[in-house]
Amino acid sequence: DTEIVDFIGGFALTAGKGLEQIVSDYDVRKDDYNAILVKAIADRLAEAFAEKLHEDVRKIYWGYSSNEHYSNEELIGERYRGIRPAPGYPACPDHTEKEALFSLLKAPEKIDITLTSHYAMNPAASVSGFYFSHPEARYFGLGKINKDQVIEYGHRKMMSVEETEKWLRPNLLYK
Repeated sequence: DTEIVDFIGGFALTAGKGLEQIVSDYDVRKDDYNAILVKAIADRLAEAFAEKLHEDVRKIYWGYSSNEHYSNEELIGERYRGIRPAPGYPACPDHTEKEALFSLLKAPEKIDITLTSHYAMNPAASVSGFYFSHPEARYFGLGKINKDQVIEYGHRKMMSVEETEKWLRPNLLYK
């Protein structure tokens, strides 16, 4: 009987501080190309930082995979143990989960990332999500859900059916 050491955590990070001013400067000069390029680079940097932070969590902070050595292809194929799903993506489509995550992490106070009323992260080029370290943790798509599931989920989140439907609309089987 082997004991599995299991962890769950969260993260929020940004590569977007100062980005709005840089983009604005390009916009004033009507330089759409560089404005788009700067935003794309910032987005890629945020994603790269999220991947590096996940590696550090696995190897250093939680240390459950301290001896891992993967090729780029294996990293891209997510051969490592653990996942980092993000609210708003197929395995975790409810964007409202960012509110609890940001509260737990104190993201607005600690790193000045805020959420809009539609749960977009500000500044742009920000990434957030959860860490699951269990060896059997895998990504999945939620798929379509029925009204009874929406009612139950809304009840658990203390949200009305209408509000739950609003945030899960792409996953509703019945609308």
